[in-house]
Amino acid sequence: MRFKKTRPALLVALALQQLYGPAFAQITTSDSKNDKLIDATQLPEIKVSGQKVTDDFGASTFAGFRTPTPLRDVPQTVTVVNRALMDSQSIASLAEALRNVPGITVGGAEGGQIGNNINLRGFTARTDMYLNGMRDSGQYYRDTYYLESVEVLKGPSSMLFGRGSTGGVINQVSKRPQLGDANQITGTVDTNGGVRSTGDFNRQLSDTSAVRVAMMGQKAQTTRDVITNKDFGIAPSLRFGIGTQTEITLSAILSHNDDMVDYGIPPINGRPIKGQRDTYYGLTDDRTLQNTAILSGLIEHKLNPDMTLRNQLQYSYYNTDAQATGLNAVGTLAGGVFTPFTTQAAGNTTALPLSALSVRLTSHDRVIKNQMLNNQTDLIAKFDTGTLKHTMIAGVALSHETSNIQSTARSNLPVVSLVNPAYLSTPANSVKTIGNEADSQATSVGAYINDTIELNKQWKVVGGVRWDRFKADLTNTISTATPPLLRADQTVSFTSVRGGVIYQPDNVQSYYASYGTSFNPSLETLTATAGTQTLEPEKSRSYEIGTKWDVLGGNLSLTSALFDIEKTNSRSQVSPGIYISNGDVRVTGFEFGAAGRITRDWQLMGGYTHMNPTIVKASALEATQGKDLANTPRDMATLWTTYKLTPQWEAGGGATYMSSRFANNTNTVSAAGYTRWDGTVAYHLPKYDIRLNLLNLTNKDYINSLLPSNGGRSVPGSGRTALITVVHRF
Repeated sequence: MRFKKTRPALLVALALQQLYGPAFAQITTSDSKNDKLIDATQLPEIKVSGQKVTDDFGASTFAGFRTPTPLRDVPQTVTVVNRALMDSQSIASLAEALRNVPGITVGGAEGGQIGNNINLRGFTARTDMYLNGMRDSGQYYRDTYYLESVEVLKGPSSMLFGRGSTGGVINQVSKRPQLGDANQITGTVDTNGGVRSTGDFNRQLSDTSAVRVAMMGQKAQTTRDVITNKDFGIAPSLRFGIGTQTEITLSAILSHNDDMVDYGIPPINGRPIKGQRDTYYGLTDDRTLQNTAILSGLIEHKLNPDMTLRNQLQYSYYNTDAQATGLNAVGTLAGGVFTPFTTQAAGNTTALPLSALSVRLTSHDRVIKNQMLNNQTDLIAKFDTGTLKHTMIAGVALSHETSNIQSTARSNLPVVSLVNPAYLSTPANSVKTIGNEADSQATSVGAYINDTIELNKQWKVVGGVRWDRFKADLTNTISTATPPLLRADQTVSFTSVRGGVIYQPDNVQSYYASYGTSFNPSLETLTATAGTQTLEPEKSRSYEIGTKWDVLGGNLSLTSALFDIEKTNSRSQVSPGIYISNGDVRVTGFEFGAAGRITRDWQLMGGYTHMNPTIVKASALEATQGKDLANTPRDMATLWTTYKLTPQWEAGGGATYMSSRFANNTNTVSAAGYTRWDGTVAYHLPKYDIRLNLLNLTNKDYINSLLPSNGGRSVPGSGRTALITVVHRF
């Protein structure tokens, strides 16, 4: 690996370790024969030793090998954010849960995309979202009410998950029915006028079956003006054959969102505009209606004690109807005539005072319909060949997905003041024009095999290979590109690999080195940029070395990793409408952290990541060579800790740090670094919890997310907010 100048912090990274297990106990406990619900007020002692794979201790991950695996046996960085950690922070969205993971940044609404736009180790994870190991590529805002945990597997992982996964994958693990009866309702109010209520109801139906229903309703607001989101959802699930040879789980997630998309604030002189943190640049009748339905069936059959056959079928439907407005350009307004700056690409450089500037609004209206049918069949087997012990998983994945995007535009939208914009609805003289209809579909077939070989008590070797065939086609009714792109099709076959070596001298220490690859077809998102449709897939590879230590009797996990990810043939534009595969993008870095209990009453989760996100090679036209990747800070750190003062009282808090980062790959607009402090105080009773959360204690003015459009827009974070949450168990 080629790293830039060695830093003293690198030596610290090798001594400390990057977090792997969740720091907080979950509300369920599991063994091989039975699953039982326990009282959430009785937090089990956290043990992160990889010797035991249990739900309550959180010492395992599904994402590492598509089957529950001790974290110390996965030769990659894995971070798990579990249910109790989300509850202690009063987290309601997936994006907020992922802020506990250094190396992840959030993007705003961009182009034809709505929903969670996540960057992982500098690379987009737009199509790398998974639900219980199945691809969840819909453009919607994901909630946490139905989640038990969130797993982040870092590094190229096409060997396990197929196309994409350059920076890694994000796997949402949903709640599942357990034996035993338990009910919980939660209500939250905040100082912004937000109200949220959730319910989680589990009932045992027989000795081997149970039903569980999670539900949510909310009116969500931040300190940003105008923006209000109204959402509700329900997630029922049935589980049969618990603890028997054959287990069946049927589940659904049904949600409706009535949200307002936030297109943020503009840059002035290369920085997000100052003093306008709460200002909204849009129209008051904007709304984004989203309906999501995800239906899943899972069958697991134990052929014998050492061999399991598993099949999962999932159907996903996503429908988004967006009437959204955002700023288009900054300029001056004189005599009713708006003159935009010609320096937008440079961050709107100007010597004029802010009070002399105006903003032109434009529509981002579209109706998006996506459907996806996935089927995954896996065989998990344990066997010996002589003195070698094998844990093998082989699988076949089939999927078919469709996408239809109908764009429209509203004309005659207003020009408003930059400093004090009027909050208006769509003008009566606005004219709606039908735009392009993009219709696309893709079929994927993948087959893989991975084997973990235990050579002896100290050494393990991991090796896997996967073959994928991705076939996609797309049509546009209107294309303004030169030459026009009215039709595109692509068939790609690719072989991905992963290998690793693990050395475990005892139950405390684990050292590893790994290598992995991934690929990204140009029609991966079922959309296309004219000139890229005939290019071969982008290819990425990763090297990683790391350590994992389970100390304090297995209660505290310390981990660290050095990584090097390179995309060797990224697409680069050499002239209008002409692209070639000669670009090179590279992210090197290290990360470390700690998670678990220091004492019985003191818990923590924290980590630090340093990245060198460099565009090594790009065309002169793009003017990005040698620049930093957009929305990728060089340094990130998170910390969350709680201490149980008495059996009833708990207090804690933490910080999120992010260094400065750029809004675009040309590095003309940047957002300053920041540290956000949060705190919590909770009072626990056998059947009730009362919790106070204080977010952004110092009322820090910071940028929450970035997007490159219009020179580089920024979405500010919310100001100081207090939340009161009451939980009742019965």
